[in-house]
Amino acid sequence: MKRRKFIRNVAASSAAFSIVPSYVLGKTHVPPSDTLYIAAFGVGGRGAGVIRDLTQTGKVKFVAFCDVDERMVQASMELHPGTKMYKDFRKVYKRHLKEIDAVMVATPDHTHATIALPFMRAKKHAYVEKPLTHNIYEARLMTQVAKENGIVTQMGNQGASSDGSRQAKEWINSGVIGKVERVDCWTNRPVWPQGVPVPSTAEAVPKGLDWDLWLGPAAKRDYNSAYLPFKWRGWWDFGTGALGDMGCHIMETPFGVLDLGYPTEAEASCTTNWVGDFREADYNASCPPSSIVRLKFNTEAHGDIALNWYDGGIVPDLPDELKDDERIGDSGGGSIFYGTKGILVCDTYSRNARLLPSETMTLFNPPTPHLPRIVGDTGGHQNNWVEGCLNGTVTSSDFAKAGPLTEAVLMGNLAIKAYQYKTLKEGKQLGDWDPYNYPGRRKLLWDGQNMKVTNYDKANEWVKREYRKGWELK
Repeated sequence: MKRRKFIRNVAASSAAFSIVPSYVLGKTHVPPSDTLYIAAFGVGGRGAGVIRDLTQTGKVKFVAFCDVDERMVQASMELHPGTKMYKDFRKVYKRHLKEIDAVMVATPDHTHATIALPFMRAKKHAYVEKPLTHNIYEARLMTQVAKENGIVTQMGNQGASSDGSRQAKEWINSGVIGKVERVDCWTNRPVWPQGVPVPSTAEAVPKGLDWDLWLGPAAKRDYNSAYLPFKWRGWWDFGTGALGDMGCHIMETPFGVLDLGYPTEAEASCTTNWVGDFREADYNASCPPSSIVRLKFNTEAHGDIALNWYDGGIVPDLPDELKDDERIGDSGGGSIFYGTKGILVCDTYSRNARLLPSETMTLFNPPTPHLPRIVGDTGGHQNNWVEGCLNGTVTSSDFAKAGPLTEAVLMGNLAIKAYQYKTLKEGKQLGDWDPYNYPGRRKLLWDGQNMKVTNYDKANEWVKREYRKGWELK
């Protein structure tokens, strides 16, 4: 009896001095030990959606919001009234570094690394929207800093937390389509202007927008509505085009399923722009209206794999096994895996895997699911990161995976830029017939370990950007 009384007393005493887990309280209160304190950067547009999903986890508190454009912050402020608001991320670092556990970055591509890296070096966990960075050098650096500091990270490519990606991996690993030799990926992007001339006029900066802060590391220029809002994705100085926008979504499935790693080769062909009578336009500050990119990878399990990317309305060949009344992919695009024994298709958004021809599915006995699934249809990807920060669980798209994936995507952009690059022949003027001396469709050979194009030096200038004075990476 004394022993039982002792156990009861110890239990009662422990309860008195313990923080009650949130699930015991029915999620009506989240104790400090169950809360992730976050500073969010870029809180309008896509950022507002991420904030909404993070809020639904019931496990976060936003210490500060930061956005250079006051016009974009209303939805986030209404969801979290009273949150301190800033325009300059450096003020958040100076005033709130000790109060936060993590950062969420959903700004335009060209400022992802600039904002995230100082906090990551201070050992703050990081959620950064896709593409992880604006250039290959930044992606490699972000990956290294995350590893060195032991922080929990996640890139915002939600499909990485889908059941479909895991399903495709289980099926392909089971050998159902044999060794994969080729993957075709495509998207309906861009849905913003690309292949357009640089604005020649200055416009008044809208009230509430700090244009200099928005430019960040990019070269100074006059404001023009051709850049904002959202249209920045089509300009090389700010965005990464259709491939950068959707590649980290669509290519994530083949990248993870096949353990692709760094590509070994890249080449591209793109739409050209013509103005007037037989005059080729030089719109190379803008991403092309459409492109085809061909990447090659060497893998341990499957050998050499060709990955082909199509955007801007260009689509891959339809498999012969597809019936006339069957669609392939969804409104955003998809992926087709060609193996030595069959074909597997994944949609862009659902990632649901299926075999072709479709009647194969009625005979197919899929392998037992064994890869861990992420709970939650809405905000599951964000919750996966929050759980990782609070409990140390593995995240779906940590920078160890997302960094190399982003590098592979951006390697495609090096090939696109090589195709676009033009220099005038001696004695010729812009508009002359055949005025250019340029590589056109050139195959780039890539030394991924050393981040170097080995057969065309000009492309190495695009591996890392020029940073405006005062905006260098730290």
